[in-house]
Amino acid sequence: MNIRRLLLDVDKAVARPTLLELSAAIEKIQGVEGFNITVTEIDIETVGTEVTIEGTNIQFEELVKAIEKSGCVVHSVDQIAVGERLVERVSRGR
Repeated sequence: MNIRRLLLDVDKAVARPTLLELSAAIEKIQGVEGFNITVTEIDIETVGTEVTIEGTNIQFEELVKAIEKSGCVVHSVDQIAVGERLVERVSRGR
């Protein structure tokens, strides 16, 4: 399956890993061409992030293992785009 984009809900501890350490883990994964990590919330012990990853044939299982090995937790896959091209979401009017 040609995974082109993933939007992941990822939590990390406040102290470790740093966003740079998490970035280094993601960058090593086959198929990853670019990504963003956005902090969405911070509490006393954890930092919630949204990680948007784009590429070609992203190796999902390797990606999750690398994120978890860095010390983070993948809570959910909130978006996935698969195929030969990216299809942007179209909002429907009500």
